[in-house]
This record gives sequence, structure tokens and C-alpha cells, in this order.
Amino acid sequence: MPYSLANQLVVAISSRALFDFESENTLFESGDATAYKALQLKLLDKPAAPGVAYALVQKLLALNDGDAHRVEVVILSRNDPVSGLRAFRSAQHHGLTLERGVFTQGRPPFKYLNALHANLFLSMNEADVRDALAAGFPAAQVYPQSVHAAGRHPDEIRIAFDGDAVLFSDEAERIYQRDGLPAFHRHERDHVTRPLPPGPFKPLLEALHRLQRAEAPVRLRTALVTARSAPAHERAIRTLMDWQIEVDEAMFLGGLEKGPFLREFEPDFFFDDQTGHCISGALAVPTGQVIAGVANDPDESGALKAGATVINKV
Repeated sequence: MPYSLANQLVVAISSRALFDFESENTLFESGDATAYKALQLKLLDKPAAPGVAYALVQKLLALNDGDAHRVEVVILSRNDPVSGLRAFRSAQHHGLTLERGVFTQGRPPFKYLNALHANLFLSMNEADVRDALAAGFPAAQVYPQSVHAAGRHPDEIRIAFDGDAVLFSDEAERIYQRDGLPAFHRHERDHVTRPLPPGPFKPLLEALHRLQRAEAPVRLRTALVTARSAPAHERAIRTLMDWQIEVDEAMFLGGLEKGPFLREFEPDFFFDDQTGHCISGALAVPTGQVIAGVANDPDESGALKAGATVINKV
């Protein structure tokens, strides 16, 4: 019987999101594939330092306990197979149990997410993240300048999510952008009992919620960190209740900068759709941008896509 990834949380991650390949990536981006391959081969016995998403992966793998294999992490990379050797060598050096990898030598790798039944894709390549989201997979572009996880809670995995366009659809966000704040609040009051449509990261939250029930050596803790404020907070809470999903903490910040609050929560990763929030978050914690929704649609909100001011739903 072939090995099955069924009933596991499957995380696909690029080698650059997992390890610090920033200096090598400069050569890769130059288009000199031969020189890049030669450099990685030269550095084969030099383990790469942990990257932005390393702490998250390390803790997720800690959910595997004895015969209970709950999480599978697969390297999914534009690297060539020879360069992939260094990624696996680095994983072995750091004690990460990684057994599977797909290396596409410059071609878009997102098409393999379906075969992997991936619950999450993390990459620093914007085009790959957009393609993954368009195909229906939770995906985020990792910010390379993010502060790494603090490591002060070794027995907990902490993950923070924005609401609109991440856990929820961008339905309400579109009204805010088109008609302004009073219309947004009026819409949310009028529809308070109607659950928000799901966003791209609802499947990941569901998978994490299932893992929270497992008797694992590491505890999962989730937080909703949103620019919503009262009275718009109620629809978000009611939506989670309708989904029968509980988050451990909820922060309705009403336009306050998210970074200081994330610094206190200390998540191993934070997901948001808006560049302004991601920049603020990256100064405090590992951060990835969910390139979805109206804020990331150049046809409807090109100025916001480039400028990324913080949306204040106060």
C-alpha cells in the first residue's frame, strides 16, 4: 500500500522560507542558475541558518508523537534537485524530520499542492502564492525581514490570523472600500446573524482546530487579530460560532497598530492580507501576507496594493 497523507496537516514550504538562503537567493534571482547550483553545492556541508518560518515548522513537527503522525512538512521549491540536497542536509543538522520534497528547477511549484493535499503553502515568491490562493489553497508570502519567533513558549504553537480576506471573505471589506465606514458598520449590523462567507484560511483554521483536540505534547493556541471594532466585532464572533470553531484570543483593535499586540501574544506566525499590517507585524513576529481580497486586487484597489495604508474600521 502506498503511503497516505490523509488525516494529516500537510504544510508545503519553500526552502527559502524554512532556511535563511537570502544571500544565495541574490545569485538565484540574477538568473545564473549554473552559478547558483555551484554555490549551493560548494556550501553543501554548511548548514543554513533557520529562516522566518523555521520555528513554526519545528513546533508543528513536535505534534508527531510516537505512532501518531499528525503533521507532514514537505519542501516545495523552485530550487534544482542539487540545491535541494543542502535544504535536506540543513534540516538534518537542525533535527527536523523532513522526508519529502519537490524541486522544480525554476518552474512554478504550486501545481503539486493538489497531489500533496496541502493545508498550507508558505513561500517568498509572490507569484507562487497568488497561484496557490487562486487554486484554493491557504498560502502566504513570507516576509524575509520578519523578526524570528521569540521561543519563550516551547510547549505551545501560537498562530494569529487577521479576519477579513483571511479567515473570512472580503465581502465586508469591499463595502468599506467602496462606500466608507458608515456603510460598513450599517452592513455589519444588518447582517449580524448571517455568517460571513469563508475566506482562504478557513480550511487551515479547521485543521488546526482538529489538532487542538489531540492529546499531543505541544498545545495549539490561536488568535483573531482584526482591525474590526464594535459593533462589527459581533458578526465575526458569530461566524466562528457558526463554524463551531473557537479561538483562544480575539483582538478587535479598531485601527490600532497590530505590531505591539502581536509582540505581546508572541505568535510563531501571523497571517494578514494587508501590507501595512504585515509590515507592522513583521517588526514583531514572523509574518506572511495572504495576497487575496480587494486590498490585493490591482484592478479594484491598485493604490492600496502598492501603498498599503492600514485600514481602520473604527
